[in-house]
Amino acid sequence: MATAPDTPLTGHDWFEARGWTAHPFQQEAWRHYANAADGLVNAPTGSGKTYSLMVPALLDLIKDGAPPKGLQVIWITPIRALTKEIFIAADRMITELDLDLTVGIRTGDTPSSEKTKQTKKWPHLLITTPESLHIILARRSAIKDLQTVRAVVVDEWHELIGSKRGVLMELALSRMKTWCKHLRIWGISATIGNLDEAREVLLGKDRQGKGVVVRSGIQKQLTVRSILPEKIETMPWHGHIGILLMDQVVELIAKHQSTLIFTNTRGQCEIWYHRIIHEHPELSGLIALHHGSMAKEQRYFVEDALYDGRLKAVICTSSLDLGVDFRPVDAIVQVGGPKGIARFVQRAGRSGHRPGAESKIYFLPTNSLELIEAAAMRTAIKEQYMESRDPYFRTFDVLVQYLTTLAVGAGFRPEEILPEIRNTFCLAEMSDEEWHWCLSFVSSGGQSLASYPEFHKTEIEEGLYRVTNRRIARRHRMSIGTIVGDINLTVKYKNGKRIGSIEESFLSRMRPGDSFWFAGRSLELIRIRETVAEVKDTKRKTAKIPAWTGGRLSFTSNMSAMLRKKLEEAVEGRTQDVEMIKLKPLLDLQMERSHLPAAGELLVEQFHTEEGYHTVFFPFEGRLVHEGMASVAAYRISQEVPITFSLAYNDYGFELLSPTPLELDEERIRRALSIEHLTRDLQAGINATEMANRKFRDIAVISGLVFQGFPGEPVRERHLQGHSQLFFKVFEDHEPSNLLLRQAYDEVIEHQLEMSRFRGCLERIAAQRLVLTRPPKPTPFAFPIMADRLREKITSESVEDRLKRLSLEYQ
Repeated sequence: MATAPDTPLTGHDWFEARGWTAHPFQQEAWRHYANAADGLVNAPTGSGKTYSLMVPALLDLIKDGAPPKGLQVIWITPIRALTKEIFIAADRMITELDLDLTVGIRTGDTPSSEKTKQTKKWPHLLITTPESLHIILARRSAIKDLQTVRAVVVDEWHELIGSKRGVLMELALSRMKTWCKHLRIWGISATIGNLDEAREVLLGKDRQGKGVVVRSGIQKQLTVRSILPEKIETMPWHGHIGILLMDQVVELIAKHQSTLIFTNTRGQCEIWYHRIIHEHPELSGLIALHHGSMAKEQRYFVEDALYDGRLKAVICTSSLDLGVDFRPVDAIVQVGGPKGIARFVQRAGRSGHRPGAESKIYFLPTNSLELIEAAAMRTAIKEQYMESRDPYFRTFDVLVQYLTTLAVGAGFRPEEILPEIRNTFCLAEMSDEEWHWCLSFVSSGGQSLASYPEFHKTEIEEGLYRVTNRRIARRHRMSIGTIVGDINLTVKYKNGKRIGSIEESFLSRMRPGDSFWFAGRSLELIRIRETVAEVKDTKRKTAKIPAWTGGRLSFTSNMSAMLRKKLEEAVEGRTQDVEMIKLKPLLDLQMERSHLPAAGELLVEQFHTEEGYHTVFFPFEGRLVHEGMASVAAYRISQEVPITFSLAYNDYGFELLSPTPLELDEERIRRALSIEHLTRDLQAGINATEMANRKFRDIAVISGLVFQGFPGEPVRERHLQGHSQLFFKVFEDHEPSNLLLRQAYDEVIEHQLEMSRFRGCLERIAAQRLVLTRPPKPTPFAFPIMADRLREKITSESVEDRLKRLSLEYQ
């Protein structure tokens, strides 16, 4: 039972009972919470940041004796795996202090029976996700359910703010601030470059400047070590040396109690697991793999086994980036460059996940040049040079989904919620005209779709917008959220046991009898029946690896800047990093054959091979920026001379490959990379219409224009794409001012091609000295770009043999 009010419990009481000492930042957060403040707690992984808000949130509920009735605290997590850790933390405190409080979890994995129990009697503390919170908003009883809430805590806010899921939270909080009296809003975040802005976005315009940022000041001890190859390949290509270092990884597994091996893709995760088991069968049963496409039962089993110390190692993806408190883990291996400093630090924090413990991370390069990234990350961590997470603005697809959510629930009155919506950072600048467009869209489908009854979703009665059609309401509840991916097919054994899900685009290319690796198993496809791929185990040694859609990770701006700094140190002979010293043969060959660019230089190389005439630029600004830059440069040059190009790019630079020689001088290069008329030339060079068409697919799903299907009955990918393309063409031809259409173009420019960063790069290049070289052969910097182009052009395994031959030929 709860403690009497005349002997109030404090966080110190419980901490002392457990033999803990509260950090100053925890005590500061407790004081601010007790004073009814809003804020953001900034602390590294494993420093006790959960209890900085869990302790005051729970003790606040019993300060007057018996706890109040109804839902009191909502704890938001970005991933389902994190709910388990938060639940354990809350349950431990409630049990040990004998508090008369209840805690529950509500996510997509929660059984329907449990959800029904919750809605009859809500727990005091509910741990949920942004999507599940919006599903509660879609209940007719949403006001009654949520008006008792005293506080909302948004965990791992840095993971949400730079996404449309962050917009979901902004909108949900805008409604709850009206319903809930004296609502406290708190966030928890790792270190990012714009903490103050992150706090303002979370709290909203109406609370701007009123919240606090509680900084832990804890500098966690983080050791970064590179797994170095014996010999440096002077002609590197992606993935070549990674698997060759497997024995060193196995040695690390043996040395440590338990290890997490992070890969950047699910396919890479499957490859590493099978290669280790194949080469070291003695590890069978002691290692496992974990990624988001595996069935939740298998993921939970792996998490529990690692927590209990039954596993020596887990090969994983970002599915274990955050959230699961694996106390036994004392080492991390990162396979390949994570492309971002904050991401690397987050993964490193999975080891030594407790206050005062050292975090150890081993970096395993997949090609020689990635050793520069290791040196860059170590310096960035030392200097606390972390990336900012830029919030989304003007996401009208999320707004119309939110309006429909409210209409499915108790309904909404435009004059009441418009001030709330304009208090969000995302939609603060929305005009009256745009607002009326959104209202028209949710009520009648807007100008282009007004003649079609299926898009008349809401009815208006005395100014109240409501969805009264049960079918529309059900379809909308099934579609709430902003995570849109390829259509997945469920992979099952004949007995019905679920293994996981794989994208339709991969399985559709397979025939019965073909085999593939998935979830640590070698499987043979029996048949595809509707949305289920039926399989059986096979002992075949060779099998395909599933391919999941999604672009490659690109350097963040901080990572790019730090990498250029490392190259400058090499040019000036100031290199002290072990990785850069190891790379000396490669850097020497680059200097001998061409040039090693300093910070104030742009290197451009031209050379000829049997493929054609190569022109390679090296801005070192990241893959996404280089993609747009290559298109602009190719378009502008082709306007001056009749020539065609094949384009290739990676994080270091981009290549223009032509069948005929290209005469270049400094003046032409300057024109090709000029900032003048950038938007116009970019749209002409990249075929912006086609890119926006592809981007529109996700927008169409989020806004409710197209329906992905009910659980177990998804719409086929080709139909989904076809439907979204039809809407795109209709809007292009008949409603060019359509906000969703305009948003597609804006997202291509601002997010896919990173226009603001693109402009900044061109401004930097304009001030740099141009170095144009004509090496006799491809250089160490140019060869990886050529290799990536060959990989995309040639899909058979013969590309590996060809790259090996070329790397030897060009040495």
